[in-house]
Amino acid sequence: MEASTPGRARRGWRRARAAGSPLSWATVVLLLSVFLARASSPVDYLIRLPRGFRLTQDTVKIVGSSNYPVKVYVMLHQKSPHVLCVTQRLRNSEMIDPSFQWHGPRGKIISENSTTQVTSTGSLIFQNFEEEMSGVYTCFLEYKPAVEEIVKNLQLKYVIYAYREPHYYYQFTARYHAAPCNSIYNISFEKKLLQILSKLVLGLSCEVSLLKSECHHVKMQRAGLQNELFFTFSVTSLDTEKGPKPCADHNCESSKRLSKAKNLIERFFNQQVEVLGRRAEPLPEIYYIEGTLQMVWINRCFPGYGMNTLKHPKCPECCGM
Repeated sequence: MEASTPGRARRGWRRARAAGSPLSWATVVLLLSVFLARASSPVDYLIRLPRGFRLTQDTVKIVGSSNYPVKVYVMLHQKSPHVLCVTQRLRNSEMIDPSFQWHGPRGKIISENSTTQVTSTGSLIFQNFEEEMSGVYTCFLEYKPAVEEIVKNLQLKYVIYAYREPHYYYQFTARYHAAPCNSIYNISFEKKLLQILSKLVLGLSCEVSLLKSECHHVKMQRAGLQNELFFTFSVTSLDTEKGPKPCADHNCESSKRLSKAKNLIERFFNQQVEVLGRRAEPLPEIYYIEGTLQMVWINRCFPGYGMNTLKHPKCPECCGM
């Protein structure tokens, strides 16, 4: 985890309210709507590539070794690279009457089925790689270097692993001056705030989820008690491994879109400070406490997966089994 360094938390607007009842709940909602309108400046939407352009692993080809098993990493639910039944030397050589036969964890692999394909040149391709497909795969190659020479045999082993991308997301915490902790206004405010934050990042294919909301009595320095709401929420990408990506351009990768979402959310809270700072009227009962927004970047593997640089030195950031 890498935590942002928050500025020194300052308590904003500890001014005494004017005589009379606090501003209405409708005023609080109106203020939040104003913040959303100000924060929703034009967003860099996803750039799509020309029709027909597709990023695949068709051009990625992995050759074997006669000295050791070759490790191959295939993202879960995705198409694999082409696993060739040749060494680097044989790939650049002529072979007469080559014959290829693949065996996997479940035995001999037929030429083609719904998930696995063996091409006419001996390449092994997985169309939709699943966890249970991981294991040792062996290719048996027979060929003649020249017409007049005898048949040669070669056995190549591959260890194929399923992996998942790490789960990246931002986790935010923020504090609000609140109504009494048992007040229904706090619950209504929580729902409204979550709706506004969700709408703010929707154009970036990101999602806001409330992780925790608690109301506490806080004793102020040289002052009495006040009610505060402690919000913890996350911002994640809507990408799924089985579903299509929002676009195929590197400019709209999950990390880039999450970074843009983070900037929008920080701007939203900063604008609350600016707008309330210019108010001449009494403060609403519920308002953001300046300087309390904190952010943490989280990078985790899903349950059952982990990063292991010793076992997978060629894929140290992969979440493998």
